[in-house]
Amino acid sequence: MLNQKINVDQLNPANLINTYRRFGPFGPAYQIIDISRYLTNGEVLMNIHVLESNEDLEYPVSSILNDPLEAN
Repeated sequence: MLNQKINVDQLNPANLINTYRRFGPFGPAYQIIDISRYLTNGEVLMNIHVLESNEDLEYPVSSILNDPLEAN
C-alpha cells in the first residue's frame, strides 16, 4: 500500500481524479471520478466510485486526503 503526504495549500482537487484510495487502512478501495461541487464553507466534494459495492458517492476532499493511496 502506498502513502503520500500532500501539501493542502498547493492542492488542486483535479489532481486527485483517476487516483485510487482506500477508506482507512482496511476499508474498501475507491476511485476518484471527478469534482462534484464546491461548498460555501470552502470544502470540495468529489464523485467517487467504490469498487467493492459498485456505488457512486460524493466524498469530501478533506476526507480523501486522510485516506491512504491504493495501488491501481
